[in-house]
Amino acid sequence: MRSATGQLSLGIGLRDEATFANFLPRGNETAVDILQRQLDPNGESFVYLWGASSSGRSHLLQAACHAAGARDQRALYLPLNELGHFPPHMLENIERLDLVAIDDLDRVIGRKRWEEALFHSFNRLRDANKRLVIGASTAPRQLDVALPDLASRLTWGTTFRLVGLDDQGRFDALQLRALSRGMQLSDEVTRYILHRGPRHLNALFGLLERLDRSSLSAQRKVTIPFVKQTLGW
Repeated sequence: MRSATGQLSLGIGLRDEATFANFLPRGNETAVDILQRQLDPNGESFVYLWGASSSGRSHLLQAACHAAGARDQRALYLPLNELGHFPPHMLENIERLDLVAIDDLDRVIGRKRWEEALFHSFNRLRDANKRLVIGASTAPRQLDVALPDLASRLTWGTTFRLVGLDDQGRFDALQLRALSRGMQLSDEVTRYILHRGPRHLNALFGLLERLDRSSLSAQRKVTIPFVKQTLGW
């Protein structure tokens, strides 16, 4: 376990671009503010984020870990959609960390070993005064938790429902991500990509990465003809 960088020996790591600076908080400003201050002495000990996969919850959990690393604090990101098929051994001794971010919690709910391990981990983190942030697709009371004590613990946190971006928000988010990559993306090109591209922001950001690499390689500006040629549209 290489917790200082938010990575596991299993190869799960943080996306470089998943930072607070790279996140458009529109409609989620309070949740982002709470997360940014979570590691302060009076910060929230437990934050629970829920919403659709396109709402940015995985981005925010990883951003919290990046922020911890920037403060020389130890953080660990656990995406249970990738790790939930393993036994919950990675939860052992997590109270030694400053921040633990558990994503896709709903993937292991209903599994006895995982529920028991999570319950004991929450208690150890609380007793050690460490920070926990959880991401899931549903609110804590909507999870079909078999262990009553775990169901109770999940309601202790400060809970936020994340809202997705509207069309203008997706436009602004795409331009923000382009700016962070040093790309010059005109309004016309942005509108074209949004019109022709997928709805999911992560997929759009993947297209943006392809365009950035191709633009740098060809030493060409990102124009509509260049987008058509690169993406085969």
